[in-house]
Amino acid sequence: MPFFKELRRRKTVAKSSKTSPNGSSASTESNGTVPTTKSSSTLSSFYGSNSTTASSIQQSTPNLILTASKPSPAISQPSQRPIALGQGMASNRNSVAGLSMAQSVNGGPASKLPTSAFAPRVLSITDNSWVNQKIILIYGQIADPSQQPLDGTLTVCHHQDHFPPTTWPVSDSHFKALVHLFPGPNRIRFDFTSSKLVSSNSSIPAHSSWININYLPATTAPPVQLVILLGKDSPGTFDAVPERVQREGNDLDAAIRKFRLAAYLWQAFTGEQMYRNGFGRRCFRFEEEWQTGTLTFRDWDSGQMRSEAKIHIVRSEKTVEELRDLDVAQQYDKAKRKGDLFSIAMEAMRGYFRPTPGQKQYVSVLLLDAHWDTRMKTITGHAALGGGTNEIQLAIFGSQALQSYPSCLENVVPAFTDCTRTDSNFVANDCNESGSNWEAANIGIGAHLHETGHMLGCPHQESGIMLRDYVKLNRTFSCREPYSTRTKSPGMRLCLPKDECNWHRLDTLRFRYHPCFRLPSDSPASGDESVRVWPVDNGKVIVTAPTGIAFVELFSANDEICHAWLEYGSGDGLSGGPPRQIVLTENDLRLRLADDKKSKKLKLSIHSVGQGSHNVEDFGQLVSKSSAVVKLPNGQMGFKGSQLGTSQQAGSQPEQVILESAIKQTKLLTSVKVYHGFAVDGIEFCYEDLTSQLFGKRGGQRGGSEFCLGMSSQVSLSARSVGDDPLSYTDADTV
Repeated sequence: MPFFKELRRRKTVAKSSKTSPNGSSASTESNGTVPTTKSSSTLSSFYGSNSTTASSIQQSTPNLILTASKPSPAISQPSQRPIALGQGMASNRNSVAGLSMAQSVNGGPASKLPTSAFAPRVLSITDNSWVNQKIILIYGQIADPSQQPLDGTLTVCHHQDHFPPTTWPVSDSHFKALVHLFPGPNRIRFDFTSSKLVSSNSSIPAHSSWININYLPATTAPPVQLVILLGKDSPGTFDAVPERVQREGNDLDAAIRKFRLAAYLWQAFTGEQMYRNGFGRRCFRFEEEWQTGTLTFRDWDSGQMRSEAKIHIVRSEKTVEELRDLDVAQQYDKAKRKGDLFSIAMEAMRGYFRPTPGQKQYVSVLLLDAHWDTRMKTITGHAALGGGTNEIQLAIFGSQALQSYPSCLENVVPAFTDCTRTDSNFVANDCNESGSNWEAANIGIGAHLHETGHMLGCPHQESGIMLRDYVKLNRTFSCREPYSTRTKSPGMRLCLPKDECNWHRLDTLRFRYHPCFRLPSDSPASGDESVRVWPVDNGKVIVTAPTGIAFVELFSANDEICHAWLEYGSGDGLSGGPPRQIVLTENDLRLRLADDKKSKKLKLSIHSVGQGSHNVEDFGQLVSKSSAVVKLPNGQMGFKGSQLGTSQQAGSQPEQVILESAIKQTKLLTSVKVYHGFAVDGIEFCYEDLTSQLFGKRGGQRGGSEFCLGMSSQVSLSARSVGDDPLSYTDADTV
């Protein structure tokens, strides 16, 4: 037995002492190096690394969710782990210490390399995800924040260096960053550095990880158009303190850069919010054009051309003096025409975009000539409004806080942490909530997003952007918050996702089926947006919608904001979609209301997938037998639809017709005559036996327009009042 043990020991030693094909020893006592290969995220860099000892190697899970062991007080480099992947297998994320080579973007084999426990871990998006926006917001951690909170710097190296690297602060081992993407697959590298960690003695990053993200531009949805509106004689400048004017400028080019980046911040924020609400990475898109890039300051110097959001420059027929008239200033108490700026902007948009029927435009406008009137202590040329018509949905907002906006990705965190006090000799402290630059950026960018929400169909909500939660918009893009002049208190030391502002759940439900949020994988949109409500027996109400029922909002008496709702379908498009028919009962609905509102009048707002809606003003009255049921001439009972008799136009008289063909089998409906001029005057139902029934009167065109019916025809009628499409807006915020 000792002989065989000695034989096995010698055989094992002999195998372990063999050299590798390239001549380097595979012995655990060797100091050989890992072969180097060009990084997939750089053009001309080569990285190398010392190999680890066999005793430190452990099996790694494919997604490399790393947890650092409890460190020593000196905070030295922990034991390293390699990527455990088979030949030709793709990892979810590759993290290495001192070497930036892993699987190539084209799907080549991954190298088994040592990993770092301090390599960044992205938590907000999974590897190989598909997105439809150019700038995405990511959140992640370094090691285990509860065990070893670290401050440092995260460097984002973009795909094949097509976009310059950007740096983002790491606070208590948490980081947030904005990542620029190119259409197609993107392999992004994240490098972490900290003064508290032992780093390599070269330029090679010691703690790195990779993630693959696929960007497919969403060209199947109508874009949100970005417009800067000026007076016809405007010099094209905006309010700014002298130091800002000298450093950044306040001309039209500076305004374009700042507004464009603010729009990309809206998009990144909204896309992440939709994902958190379970609706995938869907978001509105912008019209783009080939132009000198502005998303990084390096493009300004080099003149690098890129495809970026187009900012339309539109001049109004009004002069600057007319736009700054106190009588149209929304924040001026004595103003008599506070809605005129919306009408002026709408008229300018109609003239510029010239919308055609069926091609609705969604436009968000920056009023560049807004101005802080130091004498009247009022912002002139500004209004915060959103709404629109059937041809243009419009949001407008002033430029009074534009100087505080970041103008490129490198300036995002500095802008949201700039504690410079607002100098009211030159710029406005809007609503006394903009006492410092970072707070002014919150109000300007966030409140304009609020109005854009109205433009997209969102009403005010109980929380979120559509309340006033945008005063903490900074927390979305930064992990640290500075001192707040608004609350007169130190800011939050660590801003986690739960501390950020958000879109309300009802907002995301509206966005899920909104035309601007459509994805290439979505089913074709239906033109029938209708919602029908039918009270039936036993206190039940049947709701039908050809496109499906998305959600139902519940309101008690005098409620202007929804606090309870029903939603249908998962919204992911994988479970068959929302139902086309549902049954509602009063008891079930009232159980969802607060205790002090259960006995009050119940109002419903029902929304279809096709963007249609129907309001039931009094659900209790709708299901009452007196209003819901009608006795037919043959003794049967019929049920009235909720829209019956809702016109209530001045001078109208109630009238009802029960078609004889519906209750007599021998009665055959052969044609329908519609009497009309500008509006419908009456409808006549003609039968085979030459009798007819008239609903309304025989007015308008003589003889009417006759529609003959075949044997298998069915009659479906929907009448509404006809008139001018009124100009309306759904918000009158004072911001």
